[in-house]
Amino acid sequence: MTVIGSNNLLAMRKAIIEQNDALQKAGKPEQHSGTEQTGATSFGAQMKDALEQVNNLQQDSAAARTDYELGRTTDIAGVMLAKQKASIGFEATLQVRNKLLSAYKDIMNMPV
Repeated sequence: MTVIGSNNLLAMRKAIIEQNDALQKAGKPEQHSGTEQTGATSFGAQMKDALEQVNNLQQDSAAARTDYELGRTTDIAGVMLAKQKASIGFEATLQVRNKLLSAYKDIMNMPV
């Protein structure tokens, strides 16, 4: 078992605080005057866009299935392709959610 000295512990705490400050500064969008676009979007906006895309894939899949069931189309390959796209999108979203929850739990369990 390793004993951590108070100086070492304070140095580690200071390093963590500095990294946290740097991450917070990097995560904040820069304030620009005018209508200039930086091209960078926030993590929340990217997640929202990804969820909207997955939702659109699921809606397209449901519409294709309904059209096939009602006889409006006979393209079974297109229906199955839409279903697989929606399924893969949902699975990817689920895996990202699981990784985010795992990272959150790991961060919350870190000693301060």
